[in-house]
Amino acid sequence: MAIRVMLVDDQMLLRTGFRMVLAAQPDMEVVAEAGDGAEAIENLRSTAVDVVLMDVRMPRLDGVEATRRICAQPDAPKVLILTTFDLDEYAFSGLKAGASGFMLKDVPPGELLAAIRSVHSGDAVVAPSTTRRLLDRFSPMLPSGTGEPQHKDIARLTEREREVMLLVAQGLSNGEIAARLVLSEATVKTHVGRILTKLSLRDRVQVVVLAYETGLVRAGGRSV
Repeated sequence: MAIRVMLVDDQMLLRTGFRMVLAAQPDMEVVAEAGDGAEAIENLRSTAVDVVLMDVRMPRLDGVEATRRICAQPDAPKVLILTTFDLDEYAFSGLKAGASGFMLKDVPPGELLAAIRSVHSGDAVVAPSTTRRLLDRFSPMLPSGTGEPQHKDIARLTEREREVMLLVAQGLSNGEIAARLVLSEATVKTHVGRILTKLSLRDRVQVVVLAYETGLVRAGGRSV
């Protein structure tokens, strides 16, 4: 089945460009478009969508609040935040609101397509190291971590799972974690899946955010 995508941007020209790129793919279909967050939420009431490409600066309802409302719904589609500037504070807010990642609007077509496929399969769509740089910049907006986990379910993690979580939060890929811990990449992927399940997180991006919020990782990617 084709990946069902909704394009949300107040600039019709940008939506047209994205639609042309996606329409050329046999495994993707643009099923809806919206010019602001309110229209996007309205569309979701009647149209099944797998991935939402969400702009942030829009009239009526911005992309951050729209993302928050969408991600709070049962069986919500994955949301990719589209931002004009790297390390934009709106991208940070979007991740906090539940987006699975963010990307620049001038992303090359191949990277855009890979990102959509990646998030549809349940993976993060930005390198954790990029997300970490974003959080490093805006870490003053996060609660002051004491090094003691405040998320009650972190205590449910095994020692190995907590170790993997810290490495994910520091920006390492599954392959890099496997090399660091002398494990197979498949084993690392299994650990990451269990971490997501135990902590009720959607993807690796939320692992990074949680690690910062609880103080497990400090600005600069240092674990405590």
